[in-house]
Amino acid sequence: MGLSARREMGLLLRRVQERENLSLPHSRPMPVMGSRCYEMRVNDDNKTWRLVYRIDGDAVVILEVFEKKTSQTPKHVIEKCKQRLKQYGLR
Repeated sequence: MGLSARREMGLLLRRVQERENLSLPHSRPMPVMGSRCYEMRVNDDNKTWRLVYRIDGDAVVILEVFEKKTSQTPKHVIEKCKQRLKQYGLR
């Protein structure tokens, strides 16, 4: 991931931490992964990056960062996020 994409992702995460509700094109809900889960979108040259996160009472939990190559989120990413939520005791 390039520097400009990292900076953009960091700025978007800061907005989420400040309780701003992001929407498309920056973020969209991902209820298939769990409650209060979202997928952040950041473009970087010719790649598209996704960051899956969950908004909790006093924290933003980062579940996964990956390069998205197709229109659908890969099943292994969904399963990994669900597993991490379970490990953290979140549902």
